[in-house]
Amino acid sequence: MTGLAVNGRYLAQGLTGVQRFAGEVTAALALLRPVRLLTPPGVTGGIAIGSRSGQAWEQLDLPGALSGDVLINLGNTAPLRVGRRQAVVIHDAGVFDTPESYSLPFRLWYRFLHHALARTGARLITVSEFSRGRIAKNLHIDPSRIGVMPEGGEHVLRIPADIAVLEKHGLQPGRYALAVGSRAAHKNLDALRDAAALLAERGMHLAAAGAADPAVFRPAGGGPGAVALGRVTDAELRALYENALCLVFPSRYEGFGLPPLEAMTCGCPVIAAASGAVPEVCGDAALWFDSAVPSTLTDALRRLLDEPGLAATLRDAGLARAKNFTWARAAETLLRLLPEPRA
Repeated sequence: MTGLAVNGRYLAQGLTGVQRFAGEVTAALALLRPVRLLTPPGVTGGIAIGSRSGQAWEQLDLPGALSGDVLINLGNTAPLRVGRRQAVVIHDAGVFDTPESYSLPFRLWYRFLHHALARTGARLITVSEFSRGRIAKNLHIDPSRIGVMPEGGEHVLRIPADIAVLEKHGLQPGRYALAVGSRAAHKNLDALRDAAALLAERGMHLAAAGAADPAVFRPAGGGPGAVALGRVTDAELRALYENALCLVFPSRYEGFGLPPLEAMTCGCPVIAAASGAVPEVCGDAALWFDSAVPSTLTDALRRLLDEPGLAATLRDAGLARAKNFTWARAAETLLRLLPEPRA
C-alpha cells in the first residue's frame, strides 16, 4: 500500500476556513489510513522536518521528506518538485475571479503556482462543482481533470456552546441575526447595512462575527449599526448559531460556504446570496437573495420575521441537509481521488 503524507504547513497559519478544512480532513483521513503529517520546524501536532518556514519550506524542504509517499496538500498550495505524485486541493478561483480581495504579490504567486501545478500533472481537487468550473476555465484545462470532494460541518457540535457570549454582547436568543465573515471584498458585508436598519426597527440586532468595525454596517445617513463581535471561539460561535434568528450570508463569491453549513448543522435558518457554491451547499434549505440588489435581502429578512412557521421549516430543512456533509465522507472521497501509485 502506498504511503500517504500530508502537507502540514496549515498548522503554522492562522485559523480560517481553509485551515479548518485541512485539520478536519487530516483527522478523518487518519481514521482510514496511516498518514504522516509533515510540518515546518517549531510547529506542534506533526512530524517536524527541514529548517525553513512558509513557502520556502513547502517548496524546498518538504519534497525531500516524502520517501516515496503520495503527498496530500489541503490548503491551495503545493511543492512543484513533487509533480504527479501529489494531490492539491484548490478551494476556489478567487485570485482570478475576485482579484480585489487579495494583494498583488499574493495573487500573482497563486496564479503562477496553480498554472504550474496543472502543467506538472498534480492531481487537482476542489470542494464544489462551482469551483471546478471556475478553476478549469482560468487554468485552461478540462474540468474532468479536477476532482470534487465535499466539506463537513459536524465540527461545530464538538465543543459545548458557550452561552455567555450572548450576555457579553447584550444579545437575546432569537432577537439577533448573525453575520460571519472577514472584510475581504467578496464577502460583501456592506450589503448588511439595510438589514441592520430593519432589525433595529424591530428592536433586534445584527451581530457580526469577524468584522471589527461596526460602522461598516451603519446606513449612509447614520442610524443604527451592528454589534461587532470580533473573533469568537468555536464554543461561542456554536452558541451564536444556536440562538440566532438566522444567519445572513451576503458573500458574492464562495468556493464552498462553510458558515451556512455550520449554521444548518446547528439548526440556524440561513438567508444567503445565491452566489458561488452556496446554492450547492444549502439547496432548498435556505432563503435566497440577489447580492446585487440590496432590497432582496431585506425582503427575505422581512419574510422570515413575518411569515409564521417559516423559521421552523428552514431549521428542519437545514438540519436534514447538513447530514449530507460530513468530514468522514470528505476523507473517503479524497482517498478515491488520489493519484495512482507510480514506480
